Formats: sequence, C-alpha cells, structure tokens
Amino acid sequence: MARGKIQIKRIENQTNRQVTYSKRRNGLFKKAHELTVLCDAKVSIIMISSTQKLHEYISPSTTTKQVFDQYQKAVGVDLWQTSYQKMQEHLKKLKEVNRNLKREIRQRMGECLNDMSYEHMVNLIEDIDNSLRVIRERKYKVITSQIETGKKKLRNVEEIHKKLVFEYDARHEDPHYGLVENEAVDYHSVLGFPNNGSRTIALRYVPNHHHHHPSLHGGGGCGGSDLTTFALLE
Repeated sequence: MARGKIQIKRIENQTNRQVTYSKRRNGLFKKAHELTVLCDAKVSIIMISSTQKLHEYISPSTTTKQVFDQYQKAVGVDLWQTSYQKMQEHLKKLKEVNRNLKREIRQRMGECLNDMSYEHMVNLIEDIDNSLRVIRERKYKVITSQIETGKKKLRNVEEIHKKLVFEYDARHEDPHYGLVENEAVDYHSVLGFPNNGSRTIALRYVPNHHHHHPSLHGGGGCGGSDLTTFALLE
C-alpha cells in the first residue's frame, strides 16, 4: 500500500515535528555517507533543530574548516574575515579597559598623578574617601561582632564560676549537700579540686537504709559514711 504524500509545510504538532526531523536527518546523513563512499566526495552537513540542538555530518578524514576553506577558494569569498575583524575590535576594547584599570590602580596608590587634572584628582579623593568609609564600616562590624562573642563567652565562664563557688561553699556548710538518691546507693555530686597540679575527685558515699554496702575504702562499717578521694592526672 503506497504512502500518502505529505504536504510540505510546518508540522504544528511538536512531537510529530521532532520525530520527522530525527528520521529525515538520519536518512540525509545516510545518503551523505553513501555519496562520500561511492563518489569519493567531501560532504559536510550542519543541522540545527528547532530546539537549538546541533547535528553535523563530515566526510571521514575531513574537517568542517577544510570544507569551508575549499568553498572559499571555489566561490572566491572570505568567510572568516568578518569574524576576524570583530574579534580584533573586541580585543582592542579589552586592552583599552585593561590599561585604564591599571592606570586607575596606580593612581589610587599615589602614582601617575602628574597628568591628572584638578577635577580628576578631586574625583579620585572622593572615591578613596568613600572606599575608606565602607572599609571602616565593615571593620567596625567585625570588631563589634567579636566583642559580643567575647562577652557571651565571659558571661558563660562567670556563670560556671559562680556555680562552682556556690557548690564549694555549700559543701563546707552542709556535709550532706548534693546527695542524689539511687536504688541502692547514695553519692555526692562529683567535684574537682586543685591538688598540686592534679585534680582530685571526691565521692560521698552514704549506705542505703534497706541495703548494706561496704564503704568505698573497702571496710564493712554499718550506718557510717566515708569520703573517698581519687587523684586524676591532668
């Protein structure tokens, strides 16, 4: 059954348009390859889809530039001259910008001032003053942030110091201060005291009323309490 003729116009359905493009592109590249092999021709095909995807076919052992160079010789035109001139103009502008930036940097460092006009020097002073103001503002923000952080750390240290002093004084006033109940044994809270360069840990042991436990000294006293200290290395 023969296929119906397709009317040559833009395919409105995007999916159908992409499918048709893909099939015909592959067919075109196949024909180009056959032409290259059968006729020893140099073929270059560049295709850009509606989605801006680039597809290219180049005959084996040939580059696109070689094909364009041969085209230029055949028709007597220079395809690269316009592009080269644009690149040279762009390069010239970039060099000028680079020179101006270098000169401005030297002027801000106090160099190359002889050729400056009075108005230019006034503007330079204003620019430098504005730059210094921004730098000072940033500097003060950093210093303020560091001071606030230091104050927070200091307040935390003071709170810890007050708590330790309170517990230390409370232990001298009440020997049973800081006891915590356990299912079998009661202990004091653990505290560290300076002891000739090392730390000493003190545990207050109190026997439970319902269970009998030996003291931390290893003795078998009943009803009493012992204070055992252990020296810990720094």
